[in-house]
Amino acid sequence: MSRAERVAAFLSAVDLSIDLAARPEVRDAWGRESACAGMTVGGLAHHLLKQAGNTVTGLRTAPDAAPADAPVIRLQEHYARAAWVEAAPDDDVNVSIREGDNEAAGVGPDVVLELGREWATDLPALLAAPRRPDTIFIPWQGWALSTEDFLTTRMMEMVVHGDDLAASVGVDTPTYPDDVVGPVLALLTGVAVRRHGQTAVVRGLSRPQRAPGTISAF
Repeated sequence: MSRAERVAAFLSAVDLSIDLAARPEVRDAWGRESACAGMTVGGLAHHLLKQAGNTVTGLRTAPDAAPADAPVIRLQEHYARAAWVEAAPDDDVNVSIREGDNEAAGVGPDVVLELGREWATDLPALLAAPRRPDTIFIPWQGWALSTEDFLTTRMMEMVVHGDDLAASVGVDTPTYPDDVVGPVLALLTGVAVRRHGQTAVVRGLSRPQRAPGTISAF
C-alpha cells in the first residue's frame, strides 16, 4: 500500500468513527455502561475518537518529543512489549485507561464530538506535510514506531472499539474499507500467532473441529 493510500485509509477510519460517535443512540446512552465492562458509552466514544487526537499530538510533537535513547521498534514488537495486551481487565493498566476515558467523557457528548471533529480537520494537512516525521514517539510506552506502523495501530483501535461502541448501543458496526481492514487483520493475526501459536491460529481460522477455545489477539 502506498503512503497516500495508507493516509486515505486512516482518514476514512477517523470519519467512520466520528459518524458512529455522533449517532443519537450513543448520545442517549452516554452515561450507561458499554460493552467494555467498567467503561461508559461516553468513555468508549472518547477512547474511540482519541485515536485521532493521539495521532495529531504525535505528528505535531515528533521528533522533538522522543528521548535520545528511545528505541524505534517494529509493529509486532510493540504488542509484545505493551503491558496492557495480556493484562487482566482489572489490572491497573486497564483500569487506568477506563477511568481516564470515563472522566474525559464527563464533559458530555457535544464537547467530545467537537474535539473529535477538530482532530479530524487537522489530520489531512499534518499527514500530507512534506516534512511529516518518519517516526512517532509513544510517551505512555517509552518507545517509537514508524509513522506508518503507528497509523496501523490507531486503525486497529478504531476498528475494534468501533465494534465495541456499536454493540453497546445496538447499531450496526461500521463497514471499513479494505485498505483499513487488511492491515488491521494482519496486525491482529500476528498478535494472535505470538500468543497462541501458528497451529492454533490456522486451526481457528480453517478447522473448527480442531480449533482451540480462543485465538483472540487480546
